[in-house]
Amino acid sequence: MRKLIVSCLAATFAITGFAAPPAYAQSLDDQSDARREMRAGNQLRLADIERRVVPTMRDSEYIGPAYDSTAKVYRLKFIRDGRVIFVDVDARTGRVVRRSR
Repeated sequence: MRKLIVSCLAATFAITGFAAPPAYAQSLDDQSDARREMRAGNQLRLADIERRVVPTMRDSEYIGPAYDSTAKVYRLKFIRDGRVIFVDVDARTGRVVRRSR
């Protein structure tokens, strides 16, 4: 199904003159990779990671996650005082590997 969607998008962009499919096409692959790795027991569920990290970000509003299938890292996005803060979490261990300020 995913290949059909990507193929249709590629054909649409070829006809209309756009050079590449939209960024969300990659995020579909990343989401599928995250789900597959979680089911295989290779990484934690996003809900478990959120349960660990979100409470540590007091005075911040949680915006949502993004997943990098290459690095196997979830990037949790927060906003505080009008500034976006990124918290990168190793999907396999749940350890915070980077926090922007």
